Amino acid sequence: MMLILFLALCGLLTHTRADPGARLRLGMDIMNREVQSAMDESHILEQMAAEASKKPIKGITNVKVKDVQLPVITLNFIPGVGIFQCVSTGMTITGKSFMGGNMEIIMALNITATDRLLQDEETGLPVFKSEGCEIILVSVKTNMPSNMLPKVVNKFLDSTLHKVLPSLMCPAIDTVLVYVNRKWASLNAPMPVGQMGTIKYVLTSMPTTTASYVQVDFSPTVQQQEGNTIQSANAGEAFEFPEGYAEGSSQLLLSATFLTTELALLQKSFDVNVHDTKIGQLPPQTTKTLAGFIPKVAKAYPKPKPLVTQIRINKPPKITMETGNSLLQLHGTLEMFAVQRRGKAPVSLFLLESHFNLKIQYSVHENRLQMVTSLNRLLSLSRESSSIGAFNEKKLTGFITDYLQEAYIPVVNDVLQVGFPLPDLLDMDYNLAELSIVENALVLNLKLN
Repeated sequence: MMLILFLALCGLLTHTRADPGARLRLGMDIMNREVQSAMDESHILEQMAAEASKKPIKGITNVKVKDVQLPVITLNFIPGVGIFQCVSTGMTITGKSFMGGNMEIIMALNITATDRLLQDEETGLPVFKSEGCEIILVSVKTNMPSNMLPKVVNKFLDSTLHKVLPSLMCPAIDTVLVYVNRKWASLNAPMPVGQMGTIKYVLTSMPTTTASYVQVDFSPTVQQQEGNTIQSANAGEAFEFPEGYAEGSSQLLLSATFLTTELALLQKSFDVNVHDTKIGQLPPQTTKTLAGFIPKVAKAYPKPKPLVTQIRINKPPKITMETGNSLLQLHGTLEMFAVQRRGKAPVSLFLLESHFNLKIQYSVHENRLQMVTSLNRLLSLSRESSSIGAFNEKKLTGFITDYLQEAYIPVVNDVLQVGFPLPDLLDMDYNLAELSIVENALVLNLKLN
């Protein structure tokens, strides 16, 4: 009995586990840039040098710190922990020595620390926190003669520098991480999709660190303007990062299931009424043109009447993806009306159930995912009702196909111009990304400026 309960619980947990709708791999290229930019933005080493000039050093008076070298930053991922950081720099300390005369200490040093990746208890956002900071003196030179009390001088340098430098330099690591952590701050903020609703990138779990990257999994929340959350229509299908990307590079993976959920925000906007008689390269939209495919129309309307077409999408749009190809599946109805004299309501000629798909091309503009579609195929057409009697709807296939391409696809593309926001973190610039379609997902191979 206990075994049955255990198996049932495991099955429940497996079923309810949130599948990531989006997955981000932060390689060393992104992390190097962020730490370097945080170092530049904070001007921390210069600040540390200025503070050091105010801080008394035993045995030296009138202390000044100058010639701070540009830091060289080396990062390495620590699986399951975070990042090991080494900052190599150099500086010169000047002052009046305890032995009399001016003293100059020229040193090269490494600041090392482990930046542990944690979760902020208040915000739930990822944060880096440094621990185990150490100062390693690579070289120390002075202007004092080497034969002048060498043991005293060396002892003074060793004891003084090892006591003073950590308190001067280790805060630099913490200050830099403050700047890095700020760049996660907008991650939880809802981002608008026009006037339709919002998308919020919610962390599925804490980011994990491997030997090659930091992985961030999202279960994005898609919410309508009225506040209703759109649930994913089906369980997430398996997707993986393809192989072959450059070592240390970064990628964002967006699942077809997530993109389908986003499109649900726009479903009502895909419903249209087309009143135009002249559309693109199509023949005039009148009962006379329609009679060429359905002779009964000519009998019902011997004098040509303008047509009005109403298209309604009655199932949530769905995106499907296989390597190199992505389609937007649309199920709906197409109803044609004959326009009557002024004051009279249009008369429905027939109502067709239709299933067609559109080929999608993806791009990124202003950090939003853009889609442009073209008609791929009219998959099915079936008559639901008709005021002109029975007819073979298959004969309308060419007519409806041309109509969708000329009249309906421009409407879809116009709606899609709103774009879908991408995760807002680490000042990421997605506009430079290279896009590719894999099984069940879209990959953005991220590029640096």
